[in-house]
Amino acid sequence: MASFRALRRQFWLLLPALLAAAAAQGQPVAGATLVPSLRSGGYVIVMRHASSPDAVPTAAQADPGNVKHERQLDAAGRSAARAMGRALHRLRIPVGQVLSSPTYRALETARLAQLGRPKSVAQLGDAGHDMQIDPTGRRAEWLRQLVTMRPPAGTNTFVVTQSPNMTQAFPHDTAGLSAGEAMIFHPDGHGGSPVVARVKINGWARLAAAR
Repeated sequence: MASFRALRRQFWLLLPALLAAAAAQGQPVAGATLVPSLRSGGYVIVMRHASSPDAVPTAAQADPGNVKHERQLDAAGRSAARAMGRALHRLRIPVGQVLSSPTYRALETARLAQLGRPKSVAQLGDAGHDMQIDPTGRRAEWLRQLVTMRPPAGTNTFVVTQSPNMTQAFPHDTAGLSAGEAMIFHPDGHGGSPVVARVKINGWARLAAAR
């Protein structure tokens, strides 16, 4: 019995290193392994903005801050963004840099999550062409480069953008991408950055509730 307890203790002591090694090799991390991996930092989390109607609001419907009357989150999107932020805080997942598309719905997602002050980045936006693929491919290339950049030690980079940018940048990994869903990349320091997990926006709360 004593020997078994010693082996079990050794396993738990080695678990963080084992998870880090698996992630470095591009192996998927999920379930019980996902949260400890993210707590160690070193990941780039790229999410599609939370739920937003396709139609732009009228002047009467627009949020006070939505002066350009752009698409904005619906009630479900606002609730989901807040719940995601609370869950990430509860899970003690360290978020460093927060980058966002300049579109209102993306910035609203980042602000409601309260993960840090978002930095608006033009390359994450839609250049005023809502829900359209960038014909130049420049935004997709920029995003592919972004996910290869290692975050500062002990943190994860959090990115909010639009579906067309994600599907154009990562066409083989975005099938069925839903509103608010995140793709988690692990930069290897050598120009590679495999997708190690995908988490739907309500999945963060489920992970927090399970702990």
